[in-house]
Amino acid sequence: MTTPEFIVNLRRRIGHEPLWLLGCSTVVLRETHTGPQVLLGRRADNGNWTTIDGIVEPLEPPEKAAARECLEETGLRVRIDRLVMVGVTGPIRYPNGDVCSFVDHVFRAHCAPGSTDEAGTGDGENSAVGWFEPTALPEAITPVSRRRIETALADAPDVVLAGRYEQV
Repeated sequence: MTTPEFIVNLRRRIGHEPLWLLGCSTVVLRETHTGPQVLLGRRADNGNWTTIDGIVEPLEPPEKAAARECLEETGLRVRIDRLVMVGVTGPIRYPNGDVCSFVDHVFRAHCAPGSTDEAGTGDGENSAVGWFEPTALPEAITPVSRRRIETALADAPDVVLAGRYEQV
């Protein structure tokens, strides 16, 4: 996973101290004859299956960051449908000692019109990607990703204010 340059610069100054960052997560859906499928990535660092997640760059709108992360991590161009949930994750301690918490913006998306739905592993953050039926998600999916998917599929008229998620 490539760490954004602004975080590298901050880490030079503050070391492993906690950072409060904006995150984006995308529940990418495709419609099939048997119903919707969800795109998940299997993280290369821990083997967990997750929604497509990333960090919002300074001054970048979260929905643009979500689309960018999908392209970088899977090669898919997506159309962001809507914001479905906002919540807090963390603190997360990474193997290198860095600590971060995130205000997470969760979006529902579909493949962009005219684009393929053939996903790849893109930037190497994921060791695999795959489409799954919501009733047949992999066992190694994180609880927070499961909640994001359930919320996106529920199609509630309002954004869900999730508060603090259970640990990732």
